[in-house]
Amino acid sequence: MQFTIKSVNDWQKIADEVQSQLKHPILLLKGNLGAGKTTFTQFLLKNLESQDEVNSPTYSIVNEYNTPKGKVFHFDLYRLKNIEEAYDIGIEEYLDNAFLCIIEWPEVYEDELYDVGFHTMSIHNTGDTREITFD
Repeated sequence: MQFTIKSVNDWQKIADEVQSQLKHPILLLKGNLGAGKTTFTQFLLKNLESQDEVNSPTYSIVNEYNTPKGKVFHFDLYRLKNIEEAYDIGIEEYLDNAFLCIIEWPEVYEDELYDVGFHTMSIHNTGDTREITFD
């Protein structure tokens, strides 16, 4: 699926569509700095009826949110240098105990997920718009 974001209001439509297509408990978010990964996550968590404030996990590496369907863990793996650091934060335990895991900058851990099943959302900031692909 492909989408174009022209204004902040378009994020809601994307979150609605992506939520309806989620079949796996892991969503990888790819895109450059400032592309809108956390903004999308805010809209998705609102759809999932979370009452928690959604912030970027850049410094904490993982944020935890409550939803009526279960825990959502939101990761930012940007600062991790290798897969061992992902294991050190207990990523496997998070993945095993979540309704949904949203992983920004997943490249350091992505190869470990191919047996599990996941979705990928890529956001490309063109300056005027954001071009999004979801699968």
